[in-house]
Amino acid sequence: MTTTSSALSRRSFIKGSALAGGGLLLSFNWLASCKLTPEEARALPKEWFQVNGFLKIGDNGMVTIMSPNPEGGQNVKTSMPMIVAEELDVDWDKVIVEQAPLDTEAFSFQFLGGSQAIRRGWNGLRTAGASARQMLREAAAQAWNVPVGEIETSSGTLHHKGSGKSAGYGEFASAAAQLPVPESVALKDITDFKIIGTSQKNVDAKKIVTGQPLFGMDTQEEGMLLAMIIHPPAFGMKLKSFDASKAKTMPGIRDVFKVKVLEDDYVRQHFDTCTFLEVVAVVGESTWDVMNAKKAVEVSWEPFEAYSEERVPYGGPAMTLNIPAGLENSEDHRQSMEEMAMKGATVARRDGDPEAAFRGADKVLERTYTAPFLAHNCMEPMNFYAHVTNESALLKGPLQKPELTEHALSERLGMPIENIDIQMTRLGGGYGRRSYAHWLIEAALISREVNAPVKLVYSREDDMTGGIYRSTYHATYRAALDKDNNLIGFHVKAGGIPESPLYANRFPAGAVENYLAESWTINSNITIGSFRAPRSNFMAGVEQSFLDELAELAGKDPIAFRLELLERAKNDPVGERNDYDPERYAVVLELVREKSQWKDGPSQDKRGVSAYFCHNSYAAHVLDLAVDNGRPMVQKVTCAIDCGIVVNPDAAQNLAEGGIVDGIGNALYGELTFKDGVPMKKNFDTYRMIRMTEAPKQIEIHFVENQIDPTGLGEPMFPPIFAALANALYQQTGKRQYDQPFTI
Repeated sequence: MTTTSSALSRRSFIKGSALAGGGLLLSFNWLASCKLTPEEARALPKEWFQVNGFLKIGDNGMVTIMSPNPEGGQNVKTSMPMIVAEELDVDWDKVIVEQAPLDTEAFSFQFLGGSQAIRRGWNGLRTAGASARQMLREAAAQAWNVPVGEIETSSGTLHHKGSGKSAGYGEFASAAAQLPVPESVALKDITDFKIIGTSQKNVDAKKIVTGQPLFGMDTQEEGMLLAMIIHPPAFGMKLKSFDASKAKTMPGIRDVFKVKVLEDDYVRQHFDTCTFLEVVAVVGESTWDVMNAKKAVEVSWEPFEAYSEERVPYGGPAMTLNIPAGLENSEDHRQSMEEMAMKGATVARRDGDPEAAFRGADKVLERTYTAPFLAHNCMEPMNFYAHVTNESALLKGPLQKPELTEHALSERLGMPIENIDIQMTRLGGGYGRRSYAHWLIEAALISREVNAPVKLVYSREDDMTGGIYRSTYHATYRAALDKDNNLIGFHVKAGGIPESPLYANRFPAGAVENYLAESWTINSNITIGSFRAPRSNFMAGVEQSFLDELAELAGKDPIAFRLELLERAKNDPVGERNDYDPERYAVVLELVREKSQWKDGPSQDKRGVSAYFCHNSYAAHVLDLAVDNGRPMVQKVTCAIDCGIVVNPDAAQNLAEGGIVDGIGNALYGELTFKDGVPMKKNFDTYRMIRMTEAPKQIEIHFVENQIDPTGLGEPMFPPIFAALANALYQQTGKRQYDQPFTI
């Protein structure tokens, strides 16, 4: 059993207890959000008592657990409450789960991104449940006049063996809510877990499959108008003028006007990225009315001049971005990257004497890899509901970084944050795209202008051509082997438009005596941002493809070659800044070798392997491939993952499977090109996505069993699947893949 301080979440406990007052909570959204049968109504508590920021306990023992983070398909709305329920010691079937509102005083890090929800919430969520359990024990001890140490709990019931007394949590919920928060609490031993580690169904599953309102697009409010925007057709262009006289006379149209998203002097934070600062808003009574009116608005555009923009990176110091003018082309991008790769670059890491190692090498392998811009293509297009008055702002919709977005909204509206209420709906996909919620600000400004509640909806074309893409990347790898085929030198030089994908301290850094990592960038006016497993989604694919080819040159089995390097990193590491744990890295490779029944050898018939570390976790894949009439068909993917303790195994497996399918689709088909600043693909008729028949016929997921606190899971399995596919394609066709999307 572990004892932990409750200080991490003390602010939320204090607020929760204060809100409870006498312990009675009269209103609760869940009661009004569904229609109940008479039997269900009779089973509901007559009174609810708020114990802390995460918990409300009813007088009949029903427990409501608030899930603080946005839910975008990663299943945190189920998994995070499971952690609280475990430490509270209550049966899962007595738990009601509610999406918590944005409340930075009651909760911390209400954030979807970086595979951080469970990892960062682990201790706080456990402490919340354990603190509530302790407060209930203390309330019972006082009422029964016995030492608190003699009060035991099980399945939502308090017991005192000596007196034979017992009571459900509901009987002491009101008294517990009045007690001070304990300074420290005992957490369960991992071996005593009853809920964590068991598979529980998604709490929203029934609503999803029966089409009940959950998503931002489902929002319907009385008096609500519909809005859409018109943005410049090309990057490098801005709004010059528009004529909406015809559109304003069309049926159902309320108004057409210009919206300036952010003020010129606003210093943007990391997630305040906004491609087009001035757009035209069209507001009407129905989506069809607005879509037709959009076509009738006559808009003139003009080029913008180069400018500098102040930006405060997330968790970093302020910096200046230089945004060039001009209409960019993909052909020019490729040429510019090739030229930049030949020039000097910024040294990010140097170990030993790599130049000497290459001069004395018996064999040198050099390969260059590229990848294009990618669009996120969330199933649910960008949307947000807003009702803004002079006194307050109510917003509702899907976004990943609500606690960061509200600061930008407060600044733009000139309204105190305490007057702003942002409610979170389920996300119909995120992948980083919904981190940059400029459409939330657009919706708020439109609502204020028309003095009415408004739902802003992007069309698929608005979304796909509006920026916030994955960067286009370029990387050159070089490796030096001695006469005994030992790796004696390694050099990676990586860059992109407009960011570099380089992770200088990841494998095989630390495993090679002479190592050099260099980085470069080229500025662009095409806006980019987080894309599932940022930068890793490129670097894993090219690094692991290169290592596969290097193993072949050395005449070694691909898995054995990697394990040999990891052994060096474990026993005699080079440098002190290595990001990864070589022992955990090796374990996933050994597990995937065992489960896939990999046969050691310098080549593998129709199979490819890959492994990577990112987001604090380790993933390895073996992919079995067939080619049917020139079409790659993935027969099976065997995956091994070390993400620490797995909270909800079925949900974790689903998340891993989704990442694998997503990665295969992007590797084979993902690509966005530009001509004179115009995105050449605007909808799914031209932007190719993976189809159901192209998904792997079988996916086998194996989790490393350990007692390490949970680490990331939403992203780690995504990056290495690119290389597993590339390496399998080579085994099938004899052709190495150096450019994404892959071709046969």
